[in-house]
Amino acid sequence: MSDASINASTVSAQSHADEASFGDFFALLKPRVMSLVVFTALVGLLAAPVPVHPFVGFCAILFIAIGGGASGALNMWWDADIDRVMKRTKGRPIPSGKVQEGEAMAIGLALSGLSVIMLGLATNWFAGVFLAFTIFFYVVVYTMWLKRSTPQNIVIGGAAGAFPPVIGWVAATGSMSIEPWLMFALTFMWTPPHFWALALFMRSDYDDAGVPMLTVTHGRRATRWHILVYTGLLAMLAVGTAFSGIGGPIYLTVAVVLNALFLRGAWQISRRNEDDSEADNFKVERAFFKLSLLYLFLHFGAILVEALLKPYGLGGWS
Repeated sequence: MSDASINASTVSAQSHADEASFGDFFALLKPRVMSLVVFTALVGLLAAPVPVHPFVGFCAILFIAIGGGASGALNMWWDADIDRVMKRTKGRPIPSGKVQEGEAMAIGLALSGLSVIMLGLATNWFAGVFLAFTIFFYVVVYTMWLKRSTPQNIVIGGAAGAFPPVIGWVAATGSMSIEPWLMFALTFMWTPPHFWALALFMRSDYDDAGVPMLTVTHGRRATRWHILVYTGLLAMLAVGTAFSGIGGPIYLTVAVVLNALFLRGAWQISRRNEDDSEADNFKVERAFFKLSLLYLFLHFGAILVEALLKPYGLGGWS
């Protein structure tokens, strides 16, 4: 076999290896984030005080999920430059060379339009417009503006991830009330301590990428105190929600236990110095971050249980 044939075979094999698979395109949609979007939207849909036809409910959640995935694809398209720098994100489809930036943008835009139109047709146009606003907020307000311009990026930008339960509620009812906004507030207030805990042990990533996370602009000591303050406010909100229309004794039990654990973790983080954290590889901060993942899931799970029990006269305070 000639050298030219060998080189052609090598190039062909390399091109085949670099071809994007279905999994690479699916990864563009940020499936882990999408799973949170789906779950909180489902809770918002089922907690609403009106019956929803199963097929309509399925369509609503499907199109909300697609909208969330579209946001993820557009986020990866815009953030491709910093994703190539950060250790946590360099394996994503675009930095790894599996998917081209233009492809990600096209997929994101197409799925955005599809999800908004189909949600509006399947449920109501109020829900469709709300989904469009959520995509716009995450991509334009958070990704393109806040993320690279202010240490309040996570605080304000957290609203994008907090909208799904409101969209689910609106898809079911076509209207607003205080309950979906309590679910919004729960996610909104949870977001800063969740991400700041991550930033404590991933600060070098944000330093390298030039992202003005609070740990970069104000240091870890200030970030630790911010986590404690926000966790305290979150705990009051979470426990208080137990006495609303989406609460009940099951939710109250879950909220009291989880927020006691969360407050203890935040207090421990606030008392730590950098030498201790470096010595044990941020053990306490990592544990708090893992607890934060369970925290939101169990709170919304408790809201869901209360909603499912209400038809049998067991949920809520009635």
